[in-house]
Amino acid sequence: MSKTGIIRIKNAIFYGYHGVHTSEQNSGGRFEVDVDLYCDISDAMQTDSLKSTVDYEQVYNFLKDLITEKRFYLIESLASRIAEGLIKKFDRVQKVVVKVRKPSPPVGGVVDCVEVEVEMKRD
Repeated sequence: MSKTGIIRIKNAIFYGYHGVHTSEQNSGGRFEVDVDLYCDISDAMQTDSLKSTVDYEQVYNFLKDLITEKRFYLIESLASRIAEGLIKKFDRVQKVVVKVRKPSPPVGGVVDCVEVEVEMKRD
């Protein structure tokens, strides 16, 4: 019998240089990320071993490296790249839901944030 668990990382905050406008690319800004990792946790329930789950410190470091070292025009592209990378890097992840938020986006008015959500499943 398999058991699915969800490992969530909520509101991880990074400073990155993503956006369409040159000012966003030059000065950068704050980005917030939520990740839901859907995993088979059957082994974890039996062995209570790190080898039987996903190391969320490694997930966090993956996010940090991608968001702070790469540049994207669109947060849609950033969210997609995160989802693809997590599926490729972590064998136990069967499905991932990634949310990327850009607080106070330059839209010509008052907006708390813009958020993109991407869902990806392992083939």
